[in-house]
Amino acid sequence: LRATLRQTNLYFHCKLPLLGSKSTFVRVTVIPVMDRYIKVTLHLTAKWAFFLICLASCGEKFVCAQSTKEKPGSSSAMSAGKLRSMGETAMIERKYDLAVDYYRRAIKIEPENADNHFKLFRVHQRMKKLVDALSDLTKALELKNENVTYRKTRSKLLVSLGQCDRAVEDFRMLRELAANVDTDEEIKARQCSNEIDEGNRAYAGGDYVRAAHFFTAALAHTEFAPDLIFLRATSTFRTGDFYSVVSDTGSILKSHPNHLEAFELRGQAYTQLGEFEIAFTHYRQALKFDPEHKGCKAAHKYLKSITKSDKRGEDSVMKDELEEAISHWRKAISIAQNITPYIRETTKKIVKAYSRLQKHDEAIKEANMLIQMEESIEHFLVLGDAELDAELYQESVNTFRKAFDMAENDEDKRMAKEKYNKAETALKQSKEKNYYKILGVSRTATLKEIKKAYREGALKWHPDKNTDNTEEAETMFQDISEAYEVLSNEENRAKYDRGEDVFDNQGGGGGQHMNPHQFFRQNFQQGGGGGGGGQHFRFRH
Repeated sequence: LRATLRQTNLYFHCKLPLLGSKSTFVRVTVIPVMDRYIKVTLHLTAKWAFFLICLASCGEKFVCAQSTKEKPGSSSAMSAGKLRSMGETAMIERKYDLAVDYYRRAIKIEPENADNHFKLFRVHQRMKKLVDALSDLTKALELKNENVTYRKTRSKLLVSLGQCDRAVEDFRMLRELAANVDTDEEIKARQCSNEIDEGNRAYAGGDYVRAAHFFTAALAHTEFAPDLIFLRATSTFRTGDFYSVVSDTGSILKSHPNHLEAFELRGQAYTQLGEFEIAFTHYRQALKFDPEHKGCKAAHKYLKSITKSDKRGEDSVMKDELEEAISHWRKAISIAQNITPYIRETTKKIVKAYSRLQKHDEAIKEANMLIQMEESIEHFLVLGDAELDAELYQESVNTFRKAFDMAENDEDKRMAKEKYNKAETALKQSKEKNYYKILGVSRTATLKEIKKAYREGALKWHPDKNTDNTEEAETMFQDISEAYEVLSNEENRAKYDRGEDVFDNQGGGGGQHMNPHQFFRQNFQQGGGGGGGGQHFRFRH
C-alpha cells in the first residue's frame, strides 16, 4: 500500500478499534486529489491490524486517524524556486548528488522551465557526466530554442564529446541569431568534423591506417568521446595494433561498463594476442548483459573450440601419446587460422614432441617454419635445441651463435650463451663418449625416458643374451650402465652437460664406476647369482 500511495500521491486513513478484541477490522479509505475515494474493509486480527498501522505510519505521505493535510515543510510542499535555491547551496558545498535530486524535483514541478534543465546540466557537467549533461542542455534548448547562452554552451560540449557535426550546426544557428561567435571554437569544430568525415571515408575504403590517423586527430579536440574512441579502436584492430585496441576499449568500458561492442572488440583483441583466458572473461561479462548477443556468443564458441583441442593435446602428452598430441595441436592451429601468438606457441610444443619421438627431421622443419614467421632470438633457440637433439652439434653451435649475436639485452645474451656452451660441450663429447647417444635419448629427455631406455638397452646387450658376441655385449652393457648412472643422477647429469668431469680422477673419460652387473641387479632386482660376467638372469621376451 505504501509503495502504491507514494507513486500516486494519495492519502491514507485508518480507523482502529480497541486491540483487546479477538477480531477487528481496519477501514482504509484511499482519497485521490480529485476528491474521489474508494473504501476497502479488511477483517484482521488485532495483532495484524496493529502491524499494518505501524507499517503505514512509516510513510512520508501517510496521516493516520487525524488529518489529510501534509506536514508543514515536507519536500512536496516546497516550490520549484525553493528547490533551485537548495540546489545552488548543495552545488556550493559540492554535494552534487543532493543538488541533482533538488533540480530533478524542481523539474517535476516545473517541467517546462528551461532554467531547471540548465541548472541540472551544470551539476552533471561538474560531475563529469557529460552524456547526461548533454541531455539536460538539449532539453533546455528545446524549451528555449533561441537562447544564445544555451547554444554556445552546447556547441562546446558537443565538441568535447566528439559530436562535431552537431557542433557545426549549432554555430550555424548562432550566426543566424546574429550572436557573437568564438571564431576559434568554430574553426575547431569544423576541423574536428572534417577529420571525422575523412576517417569514415578512409575506413569505408579499407585504408585503416589512414582512418586511425584521422580519428586520432579528431580526438585531440575532444575531452571524452567514447563513440569516436570506438571508431579508432575498430580501425587499429584492422591494422593489427591489438594493444592499442585494448587500451581504447578499456577507457570506454570504464565509463560505459555495459558497452557490449567494446566488450566484444576487446575480447577479440585479447584473442589475437593469445590471451585466451582474458578474452573469455570479456565475452562472459558481455553475455551477462545480453545472453543472446550474436557477436560475443560466436566469439566465445570459436575460442572454446581452440582451447578444447589444445587441452586434448596436453592430456595426450601426460599419457605419453605424443602422436595424438601433435594431431590435436594441428587441429587447434587449423581453427586458430591467423592467431599468430597461439600458432607460434603451439608450434614450439610440436617441435618438442617430434624431438621426443626421435623424429628429428620433422622437428627441425617445424622450427624453421617458426623462423619464417619471425626471425626472433626465441625461435632460433628452438631450432638450436632441435638440432642438438638430432645430434647435429655443429649446426646447433652455429644456430646458438646467431641467436647470441642477435640478442640486444643481457637476459637474452645470457640465455643464448648458456645454450651455446651446452652445444659446444655436446660437440666435444660427441667425439668421446656420449651418454645420451648410448641410451638413444635426447638431451632434454625426462628421467622416466632415461630409465626406460636403460632398461631396454641393458636387456638387449646383457652378456647372457649375447653368448655369440660376448666381448661387444660386455662393452655395450658397461657403457649403458655408466650412461644411466650419470644421467639418472641430477647433479651428475648437470656436470656432464656442462662438460665437467663427473667422476673423481676421471681423466680422459675413465674413472671408477659401479660394477654394471651389480648396478643392473640393483635397479631391476631380477634373480641370478655369482659375479662378473658369469651372472645369470631370467629375461622376459
